[in-house]
Amino acid sequence: MTPQALHANWNAAWHALGVAAPDDALRLELQRRYGEPQRHYHTMQHLGECLAWFDREQALAERPGEVALALWFHDAIYDVHAHDNEARSADWARQAMQAAGVDAAAADRVHALVMATRHDAVPEGRDAELLIDIDLSILGAERARFDEYERQVHVEYGFVPEEIRLPRRRAILQRFLDRPAIYATPRMHALLEARARENLQRSIAG
Repeated sequence: MTPQALHANWNAAWHALGVAAPDDALRLELQRRYGEPQRHYHTMQHLGECLAWFDREQALAERPGEVALALWFHDAIYDVHAHDNEARSADWARQAMQAAGVDAAAADRVHALVMATRHDAVPEGRDAELLIDIDLSILGAERARFDEYERQVHVEYGFVPEEIRLPRRRAILQRFLDRPAIYATPRMHALLEARARENLQRSIAG
């Protein structure tokens, strides 16, 4: 996604919530975070891919601006040694929205959307389903991009010994494969489900 498209998406998300976008400092700080050196998958590449999917699928959203901002913030905090990245990212999103004059109910909904990216529960509601489908779209990517993603994740967690990291990674992928359906929204299911299952099976098999 081009810098111009990113900027347009950012402004549109805030305008959909009835407020002006904050000054560029917040957007640029988020982009700086996605460019941190410990990141290899959770980068601007991932955010751009997510926002491109959102641009195509946003008609499915009940509150498109909230879904877009949840995507911007969902990996804003990414410490590979921490277990509260989503919570800290969600807190930042809520604080930023309230500071911009967004009502508390909308800020709380975005907080909940970001928390849903922990992928530890079935998403509830159309916006959460769309957000999670977009976040998981990488699983159904073309083979070359999926394989790149797997390499990127392994580099991020390269500090974990291989004999521990590989079985853990396979277990995570198996949990997605064991779901009755990986994707909840009809079009993304039709486009990505079969390829996601092929990618997961291939990666698990090693």
